[in-house]
Amino acid sequence: MKPRILVTGGTGYIGSHTVVELQNAGYPVVIIDNLSNSNRDVLDGIERITGIRPDFVEADCTDIDALRNLFDTYPGIKGIINFAASKAVGESMQKPVLYYRNNLNTLLNLLDLMAERDVDGIVFSSSCTVYGEPDVNPVTEQTPIKKATSPYGNTKQISEEIITDVINAGANFKSVILRYFNPVGAHPSAEIGELPNGVPQNLIPYLTQTAMGIRKELSVFGDDYNTPDGSCIRDYIDVVDLAKAHVIAIERMLTNASEDKIEIFNLGTGNGLSVLELINAFETATGVKVPHKIVGRRAGDIEKVWANPSHANNVLGWKALTPIADTMRSAWAWQCKLRERGIM
Repeated sequence: MKPRILVTGGTGYIGSHTVVELQNAGYPVVIIDNLSNSNRDVLDGIERITGIRPDFVEADCTDIDALRNLFDTYPGIKGIINFAASKAVGESMQKPVLYYRNNLNTLLNLLDLMAERDVDGIVFSSSCTVYGEPDVNPVTEQTPIKKATSPYGNTKQISEEIITDVINAGANFKSVILRYFNPVGAHPSAEIGELPNGVPQNLIPYLTQTAMGIRKELSVFGDDYNTPDGSCIRDYIDVVDLAKAHVIAIERMLTNASEDKIEIFNLGTGNGLSVLELINAFETATGVKVPHKIVGRRAGDIEKVWANPSHANNVLGWKALTPIADTMRSAWAWQCKLRERGIM
């Protein structure tokens, strides 16, 4: 029997896909989520894919008493994957206190309880935003950490520093820090995908909702950047590929295969695509047009960033394998499934 894994924010977009991969790999999972940007129906989708319904606690990770109760109810948790965070760059520019409170207090509570409850390791959901506006692309794990361009990015920088300080101070647990680039797509079953509450803050759900006619048009924030077509460039990675890296990271920690108590990996494809190129990729893959318009730049956005994922490829034995066309088709299949269900 493999040890139990706690997945915070596990009904969210990346969290739910990771729970599927963990359960497929034989790990019992308990999810804690306050459902602030997800809903309980995600548990049904996970169960339909894996045949297993994960244990679920509806609570906020900033509430340490709720977390303590969870550990009392589900003893034997040996690993944590932390997805419980507010995650939109644009929103963080408008609501910085919300982002600092949610993202940092959650992490501090988890680190306190890891020491208290003898948890072996934590996989931390970080971001390429920690690199700020890089001087050179692609970025490696050795690329200098520059001043964050948003409160969201700053919470990821600070969180990495907190984990490093706690472990260097003698904490008896390990951490794998995964710096994501831009997760997109949905599970190929179309049973789970990205469905934020309210108006989407991320590109793909807004794009698919626009293609479905739910939104009038997609705004492209800026066409005057120093890029070939003037729109921002990102490294778009399929969410299932990303989820699989978390299982590898957990196994690495729990089997004592980690080379250091703190390990950091970039998770990306190694290819940069502009926003306009991504829209074209979606239209080409699905045959569905996306009404869009160019608007002004959005505060906090980085001009261009993409990964050098060779460290994760070589050390973890992990690689992003899904072609962008397949990823775009999965995102559209998920949107179509939501329409069939009368949800969106």
